[in-house]
Amino acid sequence: MPLFNVNDNYQNPTAEGYYGDYGGAYIPEMLYSNVETLKTQYLQIMYDPIFQAEFQYLLKDYVGRPTPLFLAERLSKEIGATIYLKREDLCHTGAHKINNTVGQIILAQRLGKKKIIAETGAGQHGVATATVCALKGMECVIYMGEKDIERQAPNVARMKMLGATVIPAKSGSKTLKDATNEAIRAWINEPNETHYIIGSVVGPHPYPDMVARFQSVISEEIRKQLKEKTGSELPTHVVACVGGGSNAAGAFYHFLNEPTVQIVAVEAAGHGVHSGLSAATTQLGSPGILHGSKSIVMQTSDGQVVEPHSISAGLDYPGIGPLHAFLYESKRGIFLSATDEEALESAFHLSKIEGIIPALETAHAFSVLPKMNLKASDVVVVCLSGRGDKDLATYMEHL
Repeated sequence: MPLFNVNDNYQNPTAEGYYGDYGGAYIPEMLYSNVETLKTQYLQIMYDPIFQAEFQYLLKDYVGRPTPLFLAERLSKEIGATIYLKREDLCHTGAHKINNTVGQIILAQRLGKKKIIAETGAGQHGVATATVCALKGMECVIYMGEKDIERQAPNVARMKMLGATVIPAKSGSKTLKDATNEAIRAWINEPNETHYIIGSVVGPHPYPDMVARFQSVISEEIRKQLKEKTGSELPTHVVACVGGGSNAAGAFYHFLNEPTVQIVAVEAAGHGVHSGLSAATTQLGSPGILHGSKSIVMQTSDGQVVEPHSISAGLDYPGIGPLHAFLYESKRGIFLSATDEEALESAFHLSKIEGIIPALETAHAFSVLPKMNLKASDVVVVCLSGRGDKDLATYMEHL
């Protein structure tokens, strides 16, 4: 029997942007007009037939969708269940992030915006944003933590080659949280001409819902591809890594209201959940406000954000998207975690048994498969959210 209420519609937030107790729009007055315009128009624009025609065309001929659903035979034999990999690493730019940026750049044009800003951690969202800005001829400014600029140098080079300006965030932990802070400050200074392409299912409403809808193409394809391969659209489990949680939201989306499908989210435990160097938000956090929405946040008793840690820049975030917070609290999803060491081990292992080098973020998801007590009859889909080219410097340190 499922532990969650099967009558809940997990896909859609309320009109105010809440999933259960989480979500909403907690924003400075200077951004009210921008966010209110988005809130009142985003669904109408997104589902306009002309918008959809361009979006679907670009997903197919530019991004390279549908991405394959690959049966990992050697991994399946080892785990003792049927394991499929949703190959988002084969998207143009090397990760799922491009699905969202393609949608948001068309949206920004419809809203008459002239400049794009974005935050990035692992650099994949920055690259995807710079890519679509180059495609559409729009000015692009990317905010990135100084620490992440050092550990994700190949992606920084790609952004610059694509014509983007990369501005380092030098405050705090100099990672994704701080890059997001800087991007929001920049948006406040130029709200009328600027559209902020948020890269994950975080931020003020309607961003968490909007990003989830753009990324939902992942689970839409999984259902069709599984039907072709197995005769059933529904797996027994869907597994994805979660920081803010956009790849997970996309992989989970069309299974959220299917009670037979187990949702499994994997957070970054860093040096260990209780080591003081972790990003396992659901295990360490409490309800709070971060970057414009209410969610589960790693914070002190007086509300100061606790600095997270993960070897993977894309999971190095002290919060989680409000949809994921609701999935956790309602027990619709199982939230597990993997340490830096476990992620590294999984990355090397997948590379050697399937010939696929995953991003460090994705490697966290693979590390939990042996712990899930899977049966031979189980059919598991893992969202392989990105390729590992950007992490080769880190991998080389551990060879």
